[in-house]
Amino acid sequence: MKYVLVVDDKEMMRESVGATLERAGFEVRAAQDARVALEMIAQRRPEAVVTDMRMPGMTGVELVEQVGRIDEDLPVILMTAFGTIDTAVRAMRLGAFDYLTKPFEGDELVIAVKRAVEHGQVRRENALLRLAAPNRSDPVAGQPGPATGGGVDRLIGDSPAMRMLREQILAVADSQGTVLITGESGVGKEVVARAVHESSPRATGPMLAVNCAALSESLLESELFGHERGAFTGAERLRKGRFELADCGTLLLDEVSEISPAIQAKLLRVLQERAFERVGSSVTIGVDVRVVGTSNRDLPASVASGDFRRDLYFRLNVLPLRIPSLRERRDDVAALARHFVAKVCAREGRMPLEIEDRTLRTLAAYDWPGNVRELQNICERAVVLSGSRTGGCIRHEMVEAWLSASAPVQPLPPLAPATSVAAPSANGPILEPRPSAVGAGPKALEDVERDAILDALRRFGGHRQRTADALGIGVRTLGLKLKKWKEQGVVEPLA
Repeated sequence: MKYVLVVDDKEMMRESVGATLERAGFEVRAAQDARVALEMIAQRRPEAVVTDMRMPGMTGVELVEQVGRIDEDLPVILMTAFGTIDTAVRAMRLGAFDYLTKPFEGDELVIAVKRAVEHGQVRRENALLRLAAPNRSDPVAGQPGPATGGGVDRLIGDSPAMRMLREQILAVADSQGTVLITGESGVGKEVVARAVHESSPRATGPMLAVNCAALSESLLESELFGHERGAFTGAERLRKGRFELADCGTLLLDEVSEISPAIQAKLLRVLQERAFERVGSSVTIGVDVRVVGTSNRDLPASVASGDFRRDLYFRLNVLPLRIPSLRERRDDVAALARHFVAKVCAREGRMPLEIEDRTLRTLAAYDWPGNVRELQNICERAVVLSGSRTGGCIRHEMVEAWLSASAPVQPLPPLAPATSVAAPSANGPILEPRPSAVGAGPKALEDVERDAILDALRRFGGHRQRTADALGIGVRTLGLKLKKWKEQGVVEPLA
């Protein structure tokens, strides 16, 4: 049932309008003045507001203006016995959706409210589609293709580990509790998050995702909570955040372990109170959102070191789901490989390719440090480099060189000429070890780690996000390591 809020200072009018809308199938709540109405809107968002024009304290026109500041997509219908063209024009300019002059027929009211509700739904759906479109990339672990569906059907494999994971997903899906999904990079945490959403009563609601590691603190705050017009330089219009847009749905906080302490505090409050304020606003907005967080870090260790708030960790870790690495479910490698090969063949317009048994045994024996994402890349490479558009077989010799036990992850080719590597980037200067930090003898583990990170940073032209993605760590983790090494004096900017 669509929820409609009726605002009128006269009890008889509230009851009459409410009864008419209830008979038409709407859920109706009533407020005796605009102040109470604004409090009720903040607690639970209606689909439409029907308000009287003349009320003590705050008029209906002023209420239209205030509602527009809270939610510009929330339609408001004004009722008045003092209808004039000037009043109607002013109300519409302030954002009123429609205007009814008393006395009006019940059918006239119902038609206006139905149109308002449909208009608000279309506007919200358009906003969600704009946000969701960039996120429609294929998930990593068993993403739904032509032969798979949603929910737990997204997960490919019948190993004991995957059967247990499916059971856990179905167990937590009916709950309203916060879910924390952990696992190594590339295991398919986003796929599991979507399976939780699609298996839950919220499946008909929106699911939005935010990559917490890819945004700076200020951008992440605005992305999560939204901002008011003029809240900061460049904020030319009101913008809703992901929490607000995901109301009655699910919000995925990807790599939640990478958020700053300031955002951790604000996130803790949302999880505790289900309410927040937009940047630049003092109006509290209530939301009904289920939060699903993911992390490839050891969060208890981050809590112990002080990098992550203990109280936030316990708020997130209500319903934990751990995704096994691919080497823990080798029985699923063959099914995943066939799935990825078939999907790439369909995408590239090629006839289906078979995978010989020896190839499958080799794939199953590999340790997969990059997990399912690495397997997906290998399968795509095999299809593309097979050179056949008329079918055939992926042979053992083709993939054996890519799965060398001594070098499980092949080095990436440089993305820029050597002469351009030393150029400053938008992410800051590229760093290199000081000569004193590089010795001729055996290196300590930290030296090996530092050399690997700096080498990757050079290969990606100083781009921290791409470097972090290639190394399987968060941008914030990368930044903290670079900062520490600079303070220790073991790295310096290239001249």
